[in-house]
This record gives sequence, structure tokens and C-alpha cells, in this order.
Amino acid sequence: MHTDGDTDGHDLRHHGDAEVRDDGAKLVDLAVNVRAGTPPAWLREHIAGSLDGLAAYPDGRAARAAVAARHGVPVERVLLTAGAAEAFVLLARALKVRRPVVVHPQFTEPEAALRDAGHSVDRVLLRAQDGFRLDPALVPEDADLVVIGNPTNPTSILHPAALVSRLARPWRTLVVDEAFMDSVPGEREALAGRSDVPGLVVLRSLTKTWGLAGLRIGYVLASPETIGELERAQPLWPVSTPALAAAEACVSGRALAEAAETARRIAADRAHLVAGLAEFGSDGVRVVGPAEGPFVLVRVERAGVVRAHLRGLGYAVRRGDTFPGLGEGWLRVAVRDRVTVNGFLQAFDGAVMLAGR
Repeated sequence: MHTDGDTDGHDLRHHGDAEVRDDGAKLVDLAVNVRAGTPPAWLREHIAGSLDGLAAYPDGRAARAAVAARHGVPVERVLLTAGAAEAFVLLARALKVRRPVVVHPQFTEPEAALRDAGHSVDRVLLRAQDGFRLDPALVPEDADLVVIGNPTNPTSILHPAALVSRLARPWRTLVVDEAFMDSVPGEREALAGRSDVPGLVVLRSLTKTWGLAGLRIGYVLASPETIGELERAQPLWPVSTPALAAAEACVSGRALAEAAETARRIAADRAHLVAGLAEFGSDGVRVVGPAEGPFVLVRVERAGVVRAHLRGLGYAVRRGDTFPGLGEGWLRVAVRDRVTVNGFLQAFDGAVMLAGR
């Protein structure tokens, strides 16, 4: 258990997009967890069709109803947000909590948002020797806000829904970040749509699978009371008309079928990546597993040097040392198609060899 102080040198505001800005723009991107080749043409055309309505203020009712129908919940349990990142800010500002706890390693924005809102944040650090698996007993009983990702970024570990549910308490808000759940075949272990887990708040993002990071669209599923608190903390018209059009489209039957097929393809491509990385076992390379997200976490000797050599060879990967609970020996690698992965593995071979000199 880590108690609050400073951030222990972790840059909580560092995200994968920093690896491909400026001089990194020409690199092959395995740093950002947005699916390559997106958004698909049909979605781009649908969003473009919404531009005729830009003179009017956004009306989110249809999109909200569509999301509610997708998860089988009343509209009062849905809040549309400008990406999952806005939802973390709303939770930090709107909820009155005394002891927030973030389960790490995970996406750092929840802790950053809580700190920015003036909260003192405790960390539960899951351990590499335990496979970064959740142990509910590690969470302090008096924590009244607990944040966990599932599947977790950057570890790619998918925690059993029953295990995550054991964190729920009548007096506690349990925030489960399911931004990558639609990349899991069948969305097994999802808690979205559940109303039997006390204090449950589920966050979903539509930016990862659909390539909409530049549009900013996500949503919250929670009790009507919690949704009301978060909604009161939002500015007026927080989600743009094009983003609302995207939200409605991305929960349609067509989109759900495409996402399901994409999840199966990601699983196959991830298996190819993991098998390729396993060939470097004699070099001290280890992949955290079983990986279930569209990325893998890799332990590499002299990871910073390997990452620098990869950049020189034309590939960007995500540094791991900005995640609490990880150190300098970690890299996160996004899953890509087999041709891209094969090129990366060849470059990785060269980078590991150069780092060992």
C-alpha cells in the first residue's frame, strides 16, 4: 500500500501520444492504443453527415438513448462525456470522498484528476510476481472510492468480474474503467449494464476501437443519483454534435458486429506478437500474461535504451516507467496487424542486440 505524498517521480500526464508527436510523427506507431486504420469509412461518412447541424446546439437525447439500449439500462443511468478522461475529472470534482484509492499499475489519468481536485490519493500496487492480478484484500476497507481498469492498461490483465465485484461496498463508489472491454471477445468479465453491484460506476470509451481520439467521446454507466451528480458538474453542451453522431453510430447493431469481429482479429494478432516476443526469452524479455487487451506489457533489460534504438529503427513504443508500480524495465506495445508486427519484431531484435553491446 502506497500512501499519498508526491507522485514518486511518475509523470502521470505522460500518455502514449507523446511518443509520436513532433519528431515521432513519422514512426510506426505501437505506442498509442487506438486501433490502426480507423475510423472506418462508413463511420467517417456518418460523422461528416452531422456537420450540417452544427448551427444548432448539441442535443444528446438520441445518443444517450442509444447507449442505454445497447446496455439494457434506463437513460437515467447514462451520461455522455467528452471521452473517458472527462469522466475522471467529473468524478474527482463532483463526488464527496474522503479516501480515494487507485489500483495500479493502470491508466494514470484517474489519479491525476483526483490530485488536481485536491484529493489525497492512496495507491494499491499490484505486483509483477503475482502477474498483476487483483487481490481485493489489498484495498483498505475504509476506501470510499476505488478505481480499477479492466482489462487494465498497461498490464493487459483481464480481472474476473466476480473478483472486481468483491470490491463493492454500500458506502463505496467503485469505478471500473472498461475503455478496452470491447476489444475482449464476447466482452467477458464486463460489468457494464449491471445494476446489482452497489456503488458501481463503469466508464466506456469509443475512441479506442473506432479511432475517435480526436473527437472525444465516451460515457458513464451508474446509478441515476451518481449520474445526476456528475451531470451537474458538467458544463453545458459538453459533447459536440459530431461526437453525439459517432456515439449513436458506434452502439448500433452494425458497429457491435464489427467490433466483435475486430476483437477476434486483435486476439489473433496479439497471439502472433506474444509468440514473437517469446523468442527473446534468452535475452531476458518477458511478456505479462495472459494478455487480453489490444496491447502487451513487456519486461526488457535496459528498456530505455531498447526504446531509443527502436525509435532509430523507425518504431515507437510506450515507455512504462511513468506508471506507478512499474520501473524503467518496462515497455507497452500496441497490437497491430501481422505485417506490422513482423517488421517490429525484426527491429526489436536489432534494438535488443544494440542495447546489449
